[in-house]
Amino acid sequence: MNVRSTMSGIAGIFGPQSGECGVESMNGVNGPQNGQPHLDHADGQYFLTEAYKVILEEVLCKGTDVKEKVCDWHDPEELSALLDLELREGGESHHQLLQRVRDVAKYSVKTNHPRFFNQLFAGVDYHSLAGRFLTEALNTSQYTYEVAPVFVLMENVMLTKLRSMVGWPQGDGIFCPGGSVSNMYAMNVARYRAYPQVKVQGLWAVPRLAAFTSQESHYSLCKAASFLGIGLDNVFMVKVNERGCMIPEDLDEKIELARSQGAVPFLVSATSGTTIQGAFDPLDRIADICDKNKLWMHVDAAWGGSVLFSKKHKHLMKGIERADSLAWNPHKMLLAGLQCCVFLLKDNTDLLKQCHCANATYLFQQDKFYDMRMDTGDKSVQCGRKVDCLKLWLMWKAVGTEGLAERVDKVFKLARYLVREMSKREGFQLVNEPQFVNVCFWYIPPSLRGKEGNNDYQEKLSKVAPVIKERMMRKGSMMVGYQPLREKVNFFRMVIISPHISQEDMDFFLDEIERLGKDLYNAL
Repeated sequence: MNVRSTMSGIAGIFGPQSGECGVESMNGVNGPQNGQPHLDHADGQYFLTEAYKVILEEVLCKGTDVKEKVCDWHDPEELSALLDLELREGGESHHQLLQRVRDVAKYSVKTNHPRFFNQLFAGVDYHSLAGRFLTEALNTSQYTYEVAPVFVLMENVMLTKLRSMVGWPQGDGIFCPGGSVSNMYAMNVARYRAYPQVKVQGLWAVPRLAAFTSQESHYSLCKAASFLGIGLDNVFMVKVNERGCMIPEDLDEKIELARSQGAVPFLVSATSGTTIQGAFDPLDRIADICDKNKLWMHVDAAWGGSVLFSKKHKHLMKGIERADSLAWNPHKMLLAGLQCCVFLLKDNTDLLKQCHCANATYLFQQDKFYDMRMDTGDKSVQCGRKVDCLKLWLMWKAVGTEGLAERVDKVFKLARYLVREMSKREGFQLVNEPQFVNVCFWYIPPSLRGKEGNNDYQEKLSKVAPVIKERMMRKGSMMVGYQPLREKVNFFRMVIISPHISQEDMDFFLDEIERLGKDLYNAL
């Protein structure tokens, strides 16, 4: 059964049923008229049912169809006019609002499309999506057991399971609003462990601190240092090898350099799956250095953590059990849906709560009638916290650990297939042999081939990716990212994530790059 027929069946199930839950509109088949307020449950449920049908058709049917565009591109001024974004004194009719839903779907990028390769997320898992719908409908905050009993228990189960995959039989953790926040938590908890007085006395109570991460680590480490008052000058960038992996010998040297400048090292943040090249730092060797210097070892595995599901590829994170903390985003390779991010710790002394708690008495009363350890909200710097565990739990229940492992293994196979096919075609040059599912390459159009020795070659090569990217966006055929990297000029970063794509999609990708770039001459 294809997606369209399946979705039609689902729409029928959720369609308006007279006499059931008040779905049939009390104002007639057209819903509220003349912009009257939508205060009646029956009207609201009728509108929701109709809007759901639009979402099924436009986002989940058309949005996953290779014959449809990945995006319907319009420049900002034109798009603003098409959407009619202005807010007015009066409300709009049911018919007008449904058109707004259609417009939003039509002009948004279809990240579920098989040819969306632009970010570190893509594709759709329908069980996870059902969890996301349910999360939104229940509209609760994950801070106390009394308002989120199901999800407090569910989150604990999820965190325990994920920690066990890391190799930690005990520990702590929390779902965070993004990997950047997880990395900030790691830096904050590491500082608190070293200097707990900082929570009360502030930066006056601590010496100049130094953190260490690789040249290709995520920019959130620098943001965290700035946000926490540690300072960008105190983030020491460790050199990487050609593939983007941290060089342990240089980490040793940078630690000594920091000490020679009067700084106190406190944190090393390694990376498992760098954003651009998909590089995995050598965790065992980094752990040796952290043990020797008594430093907190954090691993940003937001992108690469899901290799732990794969028996074939989890060796890329050998030594992860020696880390103190870990950031991991299941919304990336596992398709849990944005956003789904965990911060995991080996610590079981309640360090996370001690670091972040404010003991708000209106939430965390000490004389509650249930076990107050179930109130997990004080582990977070947030008050209200969105439920992010349900979508992962429901998806995992549906496909099992083996099913998630199969997804990881499949995208590795597709990445290797793409690399092999590139080697058979003229004009495709890898930046490096990929460790992961990031395939980074230059496309060299016919007009530049054989001219590598020319003085303007690098300058012209740097313009190829931006021009091809604009062409594919305006055509709507696919999306893939590009970037420079230190001395390397712009190159494409092809990211393979969704298990719904195939070798045919890989072939299309190569063909389309050639079609869009074969006539490049004047544009360079």
